[in-house]
Amino acid sequence: MPPSDTTKSGRLRVAVIGLGGIGGVAAGALAHAGRHDVIACGRRPLKRMTVDLPDESVEVPLTVVTDPGQVSPVDWVLLTTKAQDTGSAGDWLRALCGPQTTVAVMQNGIDHADRIAPYAGEAAALPVIVYYNGERIADDHVRMRHISEADVALPETDAARAFAELLAGTPIQPILAADFTARLWQKLLINIVVNPMTALTRQRQGVLQRQDIQVLTTALLEEAVAVAQAEGAGLPPTAAADTQRLVLTFPHDAGSSMYFDALAGRRLEAGALTGAVVRAGAKHGIPTPMNNTMLTLLSGLSDGIA
Repeated sequence: MPPSDTTKSGRLRVAVIGLGGIGGVAAGALAHAGRHDVIACGRRPLKRMTVDLPDESVEVPLTVVTDPGQVSPVDWVLLTTKAQDTGSAGDWLRALCGPQTTVAVMQNGIDHADRIAPYAGEAAALPVIVYYNGERIADDHVRMRHISEADVALPETDAARAFAELLAGTPIQPILAADFTARLWQKLLINIVVNPMTALTRQRQGVLQRQDIQVLTTALLEEAVAVAQAEGAGLPPTAAADTQRLVLTFPHDAGSSMYFDALAGRRLEAGALTGAVVRAGAKHGIPTPMNNTMLTLLSGLSDGIA
């Protein structure tokens, strides 16, 4: 495909769907960098966004559109809604996606491209693993925390290299990973520990320091690693122990996306996280009783607040 006029000029049109912690940080950071034309797609109009970045707090002008009928295809769409809300973003994707659009799917789980396929038409899908912690403090205020050596991980593709260039000038640091599939599962391992524990206990990540919680999380991780190996993820034999050690280094005062959703009375994305382990386990005939129990509890909680 020939490049769009915006690509030739170097200034791209970028739309961010969702203004939660992840999307608010992405939209605010890109707007603050000022290299591209950024709009955000949300439920309520805003004119400005305060973004607490790792080294500074900034207030940036931000165009927020509330009606899919007011937008046209763009160069980049950053889809940052929860995985279970992809369908509700379908009208935005249909309006924003054209043959030259790439959708950076900044969601949890392991099936990014399949998730947007019914809505994105001819647009390309780029799976993105998000590591940074984004917290929504208010409708117009978000906070970013670095969690690991990179803020997002990408496959080694031309689209990923273009996305890394899009992020230039922002504090969101990308890495192109040859072991991207393994990283997808490594991120899923983190998510089946941090998200359920914080949501069910209504505590931030300091709860992971409890010895009894660590016994439970070790069991969840060992089941999931067995499933990942059957899926061909190529994880090391120490993956469960490595993940357990890693999550214990996370800031004690940081929340998780599921924690904030539970507190706000929003549906939980248990199906895309713990559910992915349970479904893959069933496919391979690998028992996952601990994850299945966790999925039952999370589904019950989600149904109760929905």
